[in-house]
Amino acid sequence: MKTIRAKTKTGLVAALDVGSSKVTCAIARVGPSRQEGGAPEIRIIGVGNQLSQGVKGGAIVEMDLAEAAIGKAVNAAEKVAGETIDAVHIGMAGGHPMSEAIDFDVSIAGHPVGEADLERVLGQVGRLEVEDGRELVHSIPTGFSIDGSNGIRDPRGMSGQRLGTHMHMVTAQSGPMRNLANVVERCHLQVAGFVVSSYAAGLACLVEDEKELGVTLIDLGGGATSFAVFFEGAVVHTDSVGVGGTHVTSDIARGLSTPLAEAERLKTLFGAAMVSTLDDRETIEVPVIGEDAHTHPNAIPRSTLTRIIQPRLEETFEIVRARLEAAGVDRIAGNRVVLTGGASQMPGIRDLAQSILDKQVRLGRPIHVKGLADSAAGPVFSACAGIVGYAVDPALDASPDRAMSAPPVPRSFFGRVGSWLRENF
Repeated sequence: MKTIRAKTKTGLVAALDVGSSKVTCAIARVGPSRQEGGAPEIRIIGVGNQLSQGVKGGAIVEMDLAEAAIGKAVNAAEKVAGETIDAVHIGMAGGHPMSEAIDFDVSIAGHPVGEADLERVLGQVGRLEVEDGRELVHSIPTGFSIDGSNGIRDPRGMSGQRLGTHMHMVTAQSGPMRNLANVVERCHLQVAGFVVSSYAAGLACLVEDEKELGVTLIDLGGGATSFAVFFEGAVVHTDSVGVGGTHVTSDIARGLSTPLAEAERLKTLFGAAMVSTLDDRETIEVPVIGEDAHTHPNAIPRSTLTRIIQPRLEETFEIVRARLEAAGVDRIAGNRVVLTGGASQMPGIRDLAQSILDKQVRLGRPIHVKGLADSAAGPVFSACAGIVGYAVDPALDASPDRAMSAPPVPRSFFGRVGSWLRENF
């Protein structure tokens, strides 16, 4: 599925994060770097949030409801920004993203590697045949080789017979991608590109040393938990599991026989990932499902609520750990985990993740964009902020359509690849 060239006004980019619990739209203005050769300055000028409807597990299940929620979020962001957009980059938490490492090479006939050679080897991505029922989302260069010698970060100026590149390819199911694109287009917006949510969140939250030494970014969303492994400055693995905050809410509703709305309220106000010594002494009131408003609610110890929440979170982290081990990336992911997303704000979740994953854990929030209000500067906004950063820099992805869908930049795509190599390696 090809994306459409973005027609957003020069200097503006828009991001849309469509989740199972919320829809967020962000509009950013891109200005020149304050340092020569540096990254452009990104400033958020408008944010719109809306409760999500018609989305389950990161996939569209009711198009009319999803269209209404997306439209309201976009309209709110446009009103705050005082601008109108006509194209967005979209974050994907669903679609069962799959990672695969693929090598490409081309002949260089003994001459020094130049920009044209980089263009030829990265252009091999266009010949890749994707499995039926799936679409290519990302093709990210993670390193180069000359005549089979690996570990080369910047091959320009080096000589040999064959230039190779190691690519991290990410595909997703075609159906969820097309459904999401159709809903966005029904809101009179063009699809400028897709980005896997965990990759975007990592771009927003991680510092360069973490990405270089090895780190796992875990985005705890409403309908799914997505995660990405970064190593030697690049993302090398992405995956997701269909368990998130809405499943915790459902567990609470069933366990306490309370309405879903009340379960969400209890989780937000009193929920914790681990039981503390004081939880048995504190009681909370729980309305009973089906009872009228005059019925006295049940009073339960706060520890009862926590004992419902904790097993689901433990299960989530255990699945993530098993997936990382099965993919063979647990060791290169290093000893560090960054948690972000709405559920990462729950008290005790850092300690719980640390005990199950056996890694150092910190909480992540957007650190690479400016202009965020306090209400939009937390972990809930990480993926959306990362989508903005991804939209600004086409050198983060060598997919054939990226050069067409990226916002206007003063240099060619592969010229920016060269700049990206200099800045990151």
